[in-house]
Amino acid sequence: MRGKVRIHETAMKSPCIAACKNQGGICLGCNRTMEEIIQWRHLSDDQRDTIIDSLQGKITSHQCPSCGQNAQCDIAAGKNHCWCFELEQRDTSSMENNDQCLCRKCLTSLPIE
Repeated sequence: MRGKVRIHETAMKSPCIAACKNQGGICLGCNRTMEEIIQWRHLSDDQRDTIIDSLQGKITSHQCPSCGQNAQCDIAAGKNHCWCFELEQRDTSSMENNDQCLCRKCLTSLPIE
């Protein structure tokens, strides 16, 4: 076709599984924070890959004290802000040891204060 330029667009990576439900600041489907979802299209591929790797347990700072799965604390990783700061405060009073951060799934399962 003359005069037309074909633009090849690559689909943006996303952990979305189309089961979206906001539970106090985190999506129950993909476990991203609402802020991560809002900013997703503005993030670089590397930033999106880092979040996806963290969600999949490939980037981890410790094991979740509740379920034993890989968990990520951005503060422990040397950052000054953590993903959990974006969530509504959870009631951790039922936990014996709340010195370490929970994984996203376990933290989301706790009642909101």
